[in-house]
Amino acid sequence: MASKPSIPKGTRDFSPAEVAKRNYIISVMRSHFEKFGYQPIETPSFENSETLMGKYGEEGDRLIFKILNSGDYLDKVTSEELQTINYKKLTSKISEKALRYDLTVPFARYVVQNQNDIVFPFKRYQIQPVWRADRPQKGRFREFYQCDADVVGSTSLWQEVELVQLYDSVFTSLGLNGVTIKINNRKILSGIAEVIGASDKLIDFTVALDKLDKIGEDGVKKEMIEKGISEIALEKVQPLFSFSGTIQEKLEKLSGLLSTSEEGKKGIEELRFICDNVTKLGLQQSILDLDVTLARGLNYYTGAIFEVAPPAGIAMGSIGGGGRYDDLTGIFGLKDMSGVGISFGLDRIYLVLEELNLFPEAVTTSTQVLFLNFGENQCFEAVKSITALRNQNIKTEMYPDAAKIDKQFKYAERRNIRFVVKEIEGSKFTLKDTQTGEQVKVSFEELIAKISK
Repeated sequence: MASKPSIPKGTRDFSPAEVAKRNYIISVMRSHFEKFGYQPIETPSFENSETLMGKYGEEGDRLIFKILNSGDYLDKVTSEELQTINYKKLTSKISEKALRYDLTVPFARYVVQNQNDIVFPFKRYQIQPVWRADRPQKGRFREFYQCDADVVGSTSLWQEVELVQLYDSVFTSLGLNGVTIKINNRKILSGIAEVIGASDKLIDFTVALDKLDKIGEDGVKKEMIEKGISEIALEKVQPLFSFSGTIQEKLEKLSGLLSTSEEGKKGIEELRFICDNVTKLGLQQSILDLDVTLARGLNYYTGAIFEVAPPAGIAMGSIGGGGRYDDLTGIFGLKDMSGVGISFGLDRIYLVLEELNLFPEAVTTSTQVLFLNFGENQCFEAVKSITALRNQNIKTEMYPDAAKIDKQFKYAERRNIRFVVKEIEGSKFTLKDTQTGEQVKVSFEELIAKISK
């Protein structure tokens, strides 16, 4: 007996209803991306390993799916190398390609390769799947879509202001109110590390600080001490553990804390510009908040850092994030090309909309009317009418076989098709509403009006 087929952990099949809901989210995003002037691009699902490796830190490199070379992938490996079991050296010989880990590094590669054809500043959006060898859990998959919007070739902080507006615009259209757009700045984190005498441990300091909401103050302090950050440094950083108030109040507190750090003061100026202008312009349904513990993407973010939290009460991680990177293209030889971008977490946004019951009913509406099949004599007239209805943008189909009427009605019921044409007599159609049970004889024009209503 054949074994039951399965799919890899961290991947999913999507039903027609699920695909329709995902396409709805993507269509909303795409419409706003283009409204804001972003242009679409696509890049290959896999890249040369050298393009991806070393760009995400040691932990990120471990999560990159490698692709075995085609043919005899052990051809370049000696028997001595096989015996040593040096996986890093071995991997480079048997795998020269890898599935993309995100869309940002492939985008940087795209910009460098096409720099002579691109008009800068270049505003691009990209909606494609990425792959990570991560541990699957709620809202975290090994294959998932990223929906990115980036601007490269401009250092203007108005781009950050616009990206906050873009987040707000998309979430408002999705009906997702009360989303919190958290903002911080890499320069502020560097300034804090500087004033507490831990500049050489910036990454350790910020990674621990970023866990404040997960492991609490004591847990963060314990981790910092384990990483070699002194007790004296922790005393100086104490105010960060109870950092509250309005954005302006937080900026004032930071000004006091970072008064001796030029880097930190520059970060405060940048945040003040972004936050002041967003506040003056106003947001529709989202909330902007300054979070000094936010420390994502420090391997390449150099300025503003964004992270988006779902509405209060939703047990879900971030549903978006991004930031400013001053020299991401420098990893491929194109220096001084500043950029800033954000990403939307499609899968998590889907789960949040599902939990809050925010998908419009029409999103999953497939066929609107089914013509029953009464045999070859009526099929031609039915298909003529179906073609005319489709020309009116009404989703219509005919049951393909002359099966029993009960079976055809059961098909309509299971497909949630509301209207059924039972019979055609001359120019009249016998139409049944499966929801109300109402049955009427109507003309073609009345049929259109009834279904459209």
